[in-house]
Amino acid sequence: MTRRCAQRELLLRPSAIVNEIFLYVLALAARRFGVRVHAFCVLSNHFHLVVTDPDARLPAFQQYLGSLVARAVNASLGRWESFWAPSSYSAVALASAPDVVAKVAYTLGNPVAAGLVRSGREWPGLWSAPEQIGGGQLLVRKPNVFFRKGGYLPDSVELELAPAPGWSVEDFRARISGALSDLEDVARRALAAAGRTFLGVARVLAQRPSARPAPGEPRRKLSPRIAARDKWKRIEALSRLSTFLDAYCTAWRAMRAGVRDAVFPAGTYLLRVVHGVRCAAPA
Repeated sequence: MTRRCAQRELLLRPSAIVNEIFLYVLALAARRFGVRVHAFCVLSNHFHLVVTDPDARLPAFQQYLGSLVARAVNASLGRWESFWAPSSYSAVALASAPDVVAKVAYTLGNPVAAGLVRSGREWPGLWSAPEQIGGGQLLVRKPNVFFRKGGYLPDSVELELAPAPGWSVEDFRARISGALSDLEDVARRALAAAGRTFLGVARVLAQRPSARPAPGEPRRKLSPRIAARDKWKRIEALSRLSTFLDAYCTAWRAMRAGVRDAVFPAGTYLLRVVHGVRCAAPA
């Protein structure tokens, strides 16, 4: 999952309070919606999460996370404007175990790939180290801003970084560490070849939250919904998505024509939650 701040502003620029807010709300959202978190990296104007959504509640998880982070960080900055870019968050399904490892390494390698710090471990914002996976519950305390003392939200909440399904803790850690090391080496060599240097922690922290990166980022790129390095797994995943969309459109047209008991495919979210439509059982 990825989501970007409005106008690419550095509203999530690392600071003690921004780090506390995001981690607390992430822990709250994961507990409330049963989402298992595997890795996270919060950069200055966007964030990356790799999660498993066993109860099919990802939209509600994202709405809760995005809404509460936006209001709390806005309050800490004394601003009222829109916090997130108007487009929705990006959710990309990972088709296989190697794709999960690659995406976690990509997530954790972002600060280096962006030319910010020489190693992800140097990043002053939120960054989940591979050895934290399966390392027990992390106790996250409620920040002292925005959240009311004595309110209904807990004073502390636990967050556990879990290995992805099908992996042992040791294997998952080892594969991520190796893939991350390779990605960071490639990024460092590319930056050196271009004659550039890393921005560094001090200059990252000195940036204003209202600032934006220099222009030049590619626009109107494809927005993928599936990540699969294996060609045949990608074809299989795209075929499942196409089948779902066809079944959804058929049920939608039937409901619009007056068939009140039209059956929507498994995976239908908004109509199921808001309007209670019938859905097929998962295969």
